[in-house]
Amino acid sequence: MDVQKELNKTSGFKNLQLLASQVVEGYISGMHKSPFHGFSAEFAEHKNYNAGESTRHIDWKLYAKTDKLYTKRYDEETNLRCHLIIDNSPSMHYPITKKQELGSLNKIGFTALAAASVMNLLKKQRDAVGLSVYSNSYDYYAPEKGSDRHHNMLLDQLNKISSEQPVGQTTDTYKYLHEIAENIKRRSLIFLFTDMFQSDRHEDELFEALRHLKYNKHDVVLFHTYDSATEVNFNFPNKPTRFTDVETGEFINLYADNIREDYQKAIKDYFEKLRVRCGQNRIKYMPVDVQKSFDVVMTTFLLERQLFK
Repeated sequence: MDVQKELNKTSGFKNLQLLASQVVEGYISGMHKSPFHGFSAEFAEHKNYNAGESTRHIDWKLYAKTDKLYTKRYDEETNLRCHLIIDNSPSMHYPITKKQELGSLNKIGFTALAAASVMNLLKKQRDAVGLSVYSNSYDYYAPEKGSDRHHNMLLDQLNKISSEQPVGQTTDTYKYLHEIAENIKRRSLIFLFTDMFQSDRHEDELFEALRHLKYNKHDVVLFHTYDSATEVNFNFPNKPTRFTDVETGEFINLYADNIREDYQKAIKDYFEKLRVRCGQNRIKYMPVDVQKSFDVVMTTFLLERQLFK
C-alpha cells in the first residue's frame, strides 16, 4: 500500500482540515503560544530598550517615528512531541485483504493510514513525531523530529509494515513497551495502536508497562483496533469452520452459531474490563473499528493536542 496515496484519498483527512478551520480555527494558529518569551519568529509586543541589552531586536522603524528605543519581544514556540507506537504482530494483519486500500483495510493498514494522518497534522504544526514498531521483536525506533526527511522516512516505514506480513509468533507487548518507555526521554503525547490480543497471564504485565509509559508525565492514548464484523459481532456463516490463531497456530473447529452469543458477551465484557483498567491507570482508552473512518483517531488527536500542556 502507498500510504501517502491512500491518505490523499481519504475523506476523513479532508474533513479534518475542514474541522481544523471551522471548529478549531484560532486555536490551531495559537497552539504553540508560550508564556515564556524568546526570539522566535512570532512577534508578541514591544518593550522599552534598556541600556546594555543587545541592539539586535531594536525596532528602528518605530524609533524613526517616536525617537525612542523599543525592542521587539517574541513568543517562544513550544512544539509538541508525539510518539506513535504500532503493534505489528501477525494478528494486526487481520482480516486478510487482497489489496490494502480505502474500503478494504485490515487492522495494520488502518493503523498505518491513521498514523500518517496524525503525522501530517503534526508536520503542519511543526511538531516533532517519533515512531516505534514492534512484533516479536522491537523492530523499529525513530526519535521525535520534525524535518521533511524524517517525515518521509516514517512514511516509508508505514508503507513497509502495511505490506509485509510478519512471521507468525506470539508477541509480548509488555516487554517492548518497557523498552520503548526507556527510549522516550522527554515528555510526549503517546499514541499506542494495538488489537490487545494478549494472553491472560500477561495482562498485569501489560498494564505495568503502560504505567511505565506514563512515568515521565507522558499523556498516553491506547487505540484498541478491531474488526467489528468478525472480532466483535462474530459474523461468520454457520457451517463447519476452522478458526486458527495466526500467532500460535492453534485451531478449533466449530459452527459459528453455536458460540456467537457467548462470544459476543465475552468480547463486550473484555472491552469494558480494558476501559476500566485504563481509567484506573489514567490512560485514555479509545476503541477503534477499522470498518469505520479515522474520525475517532483524528478527533482524539485534536482534543489531546489542546489538553497537552
